[in-house]
Amino acid sequence: MVSLTKIYTRTGDDGTTGLIGGGRISKGSLKVAAYGEIDELNASIGVCQSFLMEENETKVCKALTIIQNELFDIGAELAAPANTSQDTNYAVTPSHVKRLEQWIDAFNSPLPTLASFVLPGGSKSNAHLHVARTVCRRAERTITLLQEQEPVSPDLFQYINRLSDLLFVLSRHVLHTKNVPEHLWVPGASRPSS
Repeated sequence: MVSLTKIYTRTGDDGTTGLIGGGRISKGSLKVAAYGEIDELNASIGVCQSFLMEENETKVCKALTIIQNELFDIGAELAAPANTSQDTNYAVTPSHVKRLEQWIDAFNSPLPTLASFVLPGGSKSNAHLHVARTVCRRAERTITLLQEQEPVSPDLFQYINRLSDLLFVLSRHVLHTKNVPEHLWVPGASRPSS
């Protein structure tokens, strides 16, 4: 377990950061960007949790708490030096991906079929779940770029891809449970009439 007795170390004052298991790299590297965006995603999900707790969405909160722990594992996996054997406690496995798919199916099944894209909003939790979804997509893009420099687990890719899908479904779920209508995108609706 991690023990933080001192918050500042001054070791990063030169623009580098330490990797799990040793070694230092630039804070501007793609690797640091990848696990930094996973950290941002985790924080964004924490904001979602605060609104979901107010709305008594306990099932959603429980799922998101599990996901937050798994995102720390993913961050640790990405923060290890390339070609280092990882502790299996950190590894994302197909069972993690399968559980996300089961949650997607369970939360999606009562929702009406979409005939258009949806606009974020309608409730605070909906809007913040959409923010988390877009952070997740950005993290996925950065991890894809990182994969061009060093190996990244295919299960990790699948997990992040499914997570953005789950966040989308949850954004719809929170409106549906409160009978709040979704705002649908109407192409060209904002064009002034001539």
